[in-house]
Order: sequence, then C-alpha cells, then structure tokens
Amino acid sequence: MCEYNQFGQALGVALPDWQPRPWPTRQVLQGSRCRLEPLTLAHASDLFAAHQLAPDARSWTWLLREPESNLAEFSAWVEQVATLADPIHFAVVDQQRGKAVGSLALMRINIAHGVVEVGHVHFSPLLSRTAMATEAHWLLMQYVFDTLGYRRYEWKCNSLNIPSARAARRLGFQYEGRFRQALVSKGHNRDTDWFSVIDGEWPELDNAMRNGWPPTILPPTANSAARWRVSVNGVFCAPAPL
Repeated sequence: MCEYNQFGQALGVALPDWQPRPWPTRQVLQGSRCRLEPLTLAHASDLFAAHQLAPDARSWTWLLREPESNLAEFSAWVEQVATLADPIHFAVVDQQRGKAVGSLALMRINIAHGVVEVGHVHFSPLLSRTAMATEAHWLLMQYVFDTLGYRRYEWKCNSLNIPSARAARRLGFQYEGRFRQALVSKGHNRDTDWFSVIDGEWPELDNAMRNGWPPTILPPTANSAARWRVSVNGVFCAPAPL
C-alpha cells in the first residue's frame, strides 16, 4: 500500500525491513540440462569451437565487441573478463557433452537497491533456441531472486535486435521503454530497449518455467508497449501505437 507524508504527497510502498543485498559470487549453478560455471580460461577452447559451428557471424552483430579471429584472441578475452567483479561471467556447460556451449553474465550490480542485469548473452548453435538455453536463464534468475533476494532483474538490448527482444518476452520479461541514443556501438547509434522481471512476478514465472513452457502468465496489458511493429525489411521499429 502506498504511503503518504504529512503534505499528502505519495511516497510509495514502504520497505521498512529492506537491507542491501549480497554481492553475487562466482559459484556453480546446477541444473538438469546444463550448469552455469564461473567463466575461466579452461572454458575458452570449448566455447570458441562451439561458436565456430555457426554458419556466419550474425550472432555477433549486436554484441559490443567484434568476433575474435582465433583461439588465442578469444582466450585473451576470456582471461581478461574471468576475474572481473562486475560483470560476473558464467559459462553454460552442457551436462551431456560436458563442454561449454555459451556464456552470459550478471552486470550493473546494485546491491543497495537489489537490481542486477543479465547481459553479455552469447549462445552457440548448440545452445541457442533450446530447452537448455531456457534452463540457463532460469538458473540465473533463481539465483538472483531466491538466493540473493534481489528485487529487480533487467534485460537490455539494441532496439534493432529482434531475436533478443523476442527472447526477453518469451522468458517473461516485461517491456519498459526505449532509451534513445543511449550508446554509440561499433560506429552506429544504438537505442536501447529495457525489459525487467521484478520479485513480485518471479514466483509465477518460476512455476511456469518448472512446469511447462512457454508461460501463459504476464501477458501484455492494454497500456503496455509490448506489441511490436516490424517493417517490411525486418527492421525492429517503435512499439506499435495503442
């Protein structure tokens, strides 16, 4: 319930017991199809090989870095990011193969407000668009909400990145809006679309992920900007007018 001060001004919902949340740690998150392991140099060879299975470099288009041309360059990148406190990178390891097939990270970590973003998502053809990919995201969301007790889990992407926006919606994230001219990425303007899941939505979403997919919860509402308009040439445009 919203609280008001002596002037009749709305203050929002009171959180009298709120405390800063723990910082995420580099630990293994175990699932049935995959596990998330803190990214290390030991994953570099498998990850590089998995990405080489792609027929072209289109999965790199909206990443903030260019593809490495050889294993040595890729290993150098892994070594550079593996010990960072923010972002915290995880390798997605296929349980059956025992090999890393993708990676993702927790980033923009804000313990004071209990907010964190999932980013640097890069899945190889062995992982992309599979049940294992869904489980990888679920494992990280479960860790953030159930173990760490965060209030908000964010997803951001280039507004032209249709696959990322679709993935966010499929995973239950709600579209919040567009930050225009947020970045200059690879010499081009980038407008950034924001999505989120908040703690009050998580129990239903968690249940849906455990018991079947896709979820039927959290449908777009009449006043949300969750319906997209796509132009003839496939460019991701502004949300459709309501």
